[in-house]
Amino acid sequence: MNLNRIFAMAFKETLQVWRDPRSLAMALLMPVMQLALLGYGVSLDIKRVGLCIYDQERSQVSRELVERFTASDWFRISAKLPDERAVRGAMDSGECVAAVTIPVNFSRVLAATGNAQVQTVFDATDVNTTNIATGYAQGIVGIVTADFGSRWAASHGLPAQTVGVVDLEPRVWFNEGLDSRNFIIPGVVAIILSLVGAQLTSLTVSREWERGTMEQLISTPVTALEFMLGKLVPYFMIGLFDAAFCLCAAAFWFEVPFRGGIGTLMLTTALFTLVVLGIGYLVSVRVRNQRGASQVALMLTMLPTTLLSGFTFPIDQMPEALRTVTTVVCARYYVTILRAVFLKGSTMGDLIVPVLALVIFAAVIMGAAARSFHKRLD
Repeated sequence: MNLNRIFAMAFKETLQVWRDPRSLAMALLMPVMQLALLGYGVSLDIKRVGLCIYDQERSQVSRELVERFTASDWFRISAKLPDERAVRGAMDSGECVAAVTIPVNFSRVLAATGNAQVQTVFDATDVNTTNIATGYAQGIVGIVTADFGSRWAASHGLPAQTVGVVDLEPRVWFNEGLDSRNFIIPGVVAIILSLVGAQLTSLTVSREWERGTMEQLISTPVTALEFMLGKLVPYFMIGLFDAAFCLCAAAFWFEVPFRGGIGTLMLTTALFTLVVLGIGYLVSVRVRNQRGASQVALMLTMLPTTLLSGFTFPIDQMPEALRTVTTVVCARYYVTILRAVFLKGSTMGDLIVPVLALVIFAAVIMGAAARSFHKRLD
């Protein structure tokens, strides 16, 4: 293996990237766009859910109940409706996601028995929002019920019910504010590396075939291994630069807590970068058309990373057959490492399984990539 020939190939590839506006935009602008769109546009936090109120009683007690719903950021009053037909119309038109109906005898029943019923209706076309909003509503009603029950017991000269009551004191670790951005942003780094790395390298060999320069390269003394290394070195450096930019933006711009070690993060990032570059190179060798190679690389990297890595959907909630498929998605292990290093401060010893998986992926894919290119025209 001749280092001079590898350097010459790497220099040639760097010039091609520099002179290609599409490759430059993908290498430099795509990470910024993806980070901004996914960082600011994607959130699992459900706030200010549209709430319609149909208050049949309009008493001080019913107004107090409504105020409890609006006191937090979970709900916002979209409309106060005059009748049940208006409730149905508001739900059909999408004016509100939830509707609360307070019956006409709410305060009287509450004063007489200490218990009263309130109807809540949810638009379940968006299941995720509905499930979370239902939990919010149950929490609010639970607090209000306890408060009203204590008042009713005091007004009747009875002691507040304390026997058999369990006081739950929840404690949240690693993401204390339950901020979904802290969960999403680390995974965005895997998305960006998959997209940029595989897309750029999928064009390397196919570009030579389309431009008619492959015959000249084959006639040179450069070996297949030197050819691959010279092609991948510039993109490896670009991948590390993009990863460093995204990781710094996650920690300093989006203020995601970073509790782990830089060494663990960069080593695993380098391994994952090798995997996605190897996939892109394999595609570029097999598919001699740039457009076709780009589409195949997108299908092999971007889609599995988005859907099967745990970035979008929790793996433990998937069907068993699909969970088995995720074991061959390398991004699954990198996303696990990113979140563990950022939020938990995990060390290399804590991440033996995902790190070992990345090492195996890198060895297998880079080995296959080294054997894939042959210096012949057929």
